[in-house]
Amino acid sequence: MQEDQYISEKRKFQVEEGILIFLLILSLTGVAITDFSPDDGYGYWIIMVFVFAIFAILIAWLQSKHREGEFKVIVKDQSLHWATSLLVVGGAFLLQKSGLLTPQSAGLVILLILSLATMLDGLRIGWRFSLVGLFLGSSSVFGAFYKSSIWIDLAFAIIIVIGTFLWEFWKNKRAKTRATVTA
Repeated sequence: MQEDQYISEKRKFQVEEGILIFLLILSLTGVAITDFSPDDGYGYWIIMVFVFAIFAILIAWLQSKHREGEFKVIVKDQSLHWATSLLVVGGAFLLQKSGLLTPQSAGLVILLILSLATMLDGLRIGWRFSLVGLFLGSSSVFGAFYKSSIWIDLAFAIIIVIGTFLWEFWKNKRAKTRATVTA
């Protein structure tokens, strides 16, 4: 039984880590696009709100253990969370269209909104998702202060991925030590 639980936990880690890495790659792509063309970056971040929402629903569904009726609740809760985030993104869009924000500024504001939505959803579905939100927030700040922040963002993304692997390794080693002590 413990072996099955270990395999299940290992599989969960692999899926969540894969999603973390994929979202970080998409985020780095967005930072590069925004650096190259603020107008295109602005549109990219709007699309990413939908992409992040889909992955949040996927992670929440995988964590639910597929119980009857729970998927509807997950989709409802996640849809409400991400729809309100999209509503605020719409506000940034209107500010940009009114001329109060440049496309580059609007892109950074949308990135901050996506960051907050991702961090808050991470409280519900898992700390790795919160790390992606932290990465997005720091990327928006780095983008505001440094012309080519992609290298700083890349280094931070690598640190996040290595840190999550080290955390999982340490956690598994500690669990094995406890199992040996109690046996």
